Amino acid sequence: MRFRVFVVLAVAVAVGLATAVSPFASASPDGLERVAEDHGFLGAAESRQGPATDYAFPGIEDERLATGAAGFAGTLMTFAAGWGLLALLGRSRRAVP
Repeated sequence: MRFRVFVVLAVAVAVGLATAVSPFASASPDGLERVAEDHGFLGAAESRQGPATDYAFPGIEDERLATGAAGFAGTLMTFAAGWGLLALLGRSRRAVP
């Protein structure tokens, strides 16, 4: 029971921080983008469309709100992926004699 309360609180804090703080992240290029820019091959990169291009949720006009929504969704998806992986590993351990 205590573990579940801890998990719920931890996820709530993570989602809250990701939603509230991500709109204030630096607009400077990340490490890989900066290296590509410094060495002159940034233009050779292929453009790929992901679910939240440039860390902004699609369809939301306000840039800060779109970034906060992307932080919210990304945190929940990461938690769900980790929870699913743990569930699969738990099943495989029980199946092995």
